Amino acid sequence: MGGSATDEERPGSAPRCLPIAEHGLIGDLRSVALVGTDGTIDWYCCPSFDAPSVFASILDAKRGGCFELAAAVPATTKQFYFPDTNVLITRFFTEDGVGEVQDFMPISGEKVEADRHRLIRRVVCVRGSIPFSVRVAPRFEYGARPHTLRMISGVALFQTAALSLALTATVPMEADGPDARADFKLAEGESAVFALDQVGGEVQPRGCARLEAEEQFTTTVAYWRRWLSASKYRGRWREMVHRSALTLKLLTYAPTGAMVAAPTTSLPEELGGVRNWDYRYMWVRDAAFCVYALLRLGFTGEAEAFMEFVTRHVSPGDGKPSGPLQIMYGIDGRTDLPEAELDHLEGHRGSAPVRVGNGAAEQLQLDIYGALIDSIYLYDKWAKPISSDQWDDLCALVDWVCEHWDQPDEGIWETRGGRKNFLYSRLMCWVAIERAIRMANRRGLPADLPRWRQCRDTIYRRIMSRGWSESRQAFVQHEDGDVLDAAVLMMPLTKFIAPTDPKWLSTLDALTHDLVSDSLVYRYDPTASPDGLRGDEGTFSICSFWYVEAMVHAGRIDEARLAFEKMLTYANHLGLYAEEISHTGEQQGNFPQAFTHLSLISAAFNLDRALG
Repeated sequence: MGGSATDEERPGSAPRCLPIAEHGLIGDLRSVALVGTDGTIDWYCCPSFDAPSVFASILDAKRGGCFELAAAVPATTKQFYFPDTNVLITRFFTEDGVGEVQDFMPISGEKVEADRHRLIRRVVCVRGSIPFSVRVAPRFEYGARPHTLRMISGVALFQTAALSLALTATVPMEADGPDARADFKLAEGESAVFALDQVGGEVQPRGCARLEAEEQFTTTVAYWRRWLSASKYRGRWREMVHRSALTLKLLTYAPTGAMVAAPTTSLPEELGGVRNWDYRYMWVRDAAFCVYALLRLGFTGEAEAFMEFVTRHVSPGDGKPSGPLQIMYGIDGRTDLPEAELDHLEGHRGSAPVRVGNGAAEQLQLDIYGALIDSIYLYDKWAKPISSDQWDDLCALVDWVCEHWDQPDEGIWETRGGRKNFLYSRLMCWVAIERAIRMANRRGLPADLPRWRQCRDTIYRRIMSRGWSESRQAFVQHEDGDVLDAAVLMMPLTKFIAPTDPKWLSTLDALTHDLVSDSLVYRYDPTASPDGLRGDEGTFSICSFWYVEAMVHAGRIDEARLAFEKMLTYANHLGLYAEEISHTGEQQGNFPQAFTHLSLISAAFNLDRALG
């Protein structure tokens, strides 16, 4: 791909690959960038979440590409978010001064500017003087496609047939093979600006002067603060709850209202393992839970945008069947998400394979009906009533559930070890029907209520008889089995069972004994319940927050609060969480994970209310 020196080739330099948690997140509601604590952008896809990467050194330090910007002398660093925003500040402390890099992506309602996908890196020396160095080394198409670099009137133009990026700066840059470099020194009060734009068509290269960068900084800060001001949460954990809300907003694709499960692919659930998946899509389940969390806080706009996506792409009508629903969609609503492995990338810290696309899109997961209809029920109750057409679509979904709930599926954890009669899938089918009955009764809407009630009650009896293990004295993972599964923590949270029911309290005790480690909760034991994959995984953070909430409802408030406070200590320095936590306390899996942050919001809300 050109003649630039790689990190490995530089004298005295070793390949860098920061841990997953050593990153912050910025974005423009179309894509995001991960910025390491050393000031390097390690992940960026342009122009959208699920586009091929431009920077992917988090997956391969040599071939992935990166945007380095750091003090050129030994420095310690600290990162924080500008208060109540998604503007990220990385500070460099050196012997001769203190500097900072302000990273953000402006959010524009104007189409041409939105299509620019501008990424601004503003460098400021706040004390003394500091030399800085910058290297911009894009590697297009996940590092597989060579590009050309042309320096034109101070603009570095990186080009492939599919994508062109223009880098402008307020300091002189020079070409270094396929990369652009600069070295500069700032004295106290001085600044430099780097702006990376997608260009082509109506979007032409345009510099970003210091004054414009300052104006864009102010505008971006104002946007995020204005958005966050709609939050109704005033509880004890306001900072963590609001950081989670800001993160969920960053995972929203504004053009369609879709929400991605995470903005990354193939960050491993176990270092060196194969449980590496692409999460840059809209899972119906995850997005529906996000709607619940954001509605809890008072953000109705995101819920409305999600409802529009559901109506357009998911609900029956226009020839679309009422089932089985596809479990995930592209952020533009597409249904074809073929899974492939990128053999030329070594994976995060050697954790291959790197995958793009997701074969789980073809799985049967019956639980998504419950998550979807519950979110519609809450939207109808807390935001605004659904339309008559939307009600007709919902009825078609419920009728399908009534006909098809009694079959094995792959379940919430997307196991690849064969279909089973998962209790959680049955539970959420019950939720789908029960919430629809509530809506019909509350609004007097037409429905086949006798049939719905009979089916709801049949599912209830089935769970209570075949989902309960006498030997374990607990509700279990699948019918007629004895394996425990943290997904059953949702039983009291969905109001299926009273949170103080003796059978539930016995289940909670069994889960605590078998799956909980220092407040952290494993999904299940893969040795007791093979899931078709080799290797282990960490504790699953959404389950840890479900556990907190289940204890709150069971009246174990002190235990719940301690478990919640412990979970907060596992967040990274910015309050962000990946999907899992390793036995050493490290973040594992795709990052940041919507599932984790939405469950944090729900747990904090309910715990705070219980504490009074």
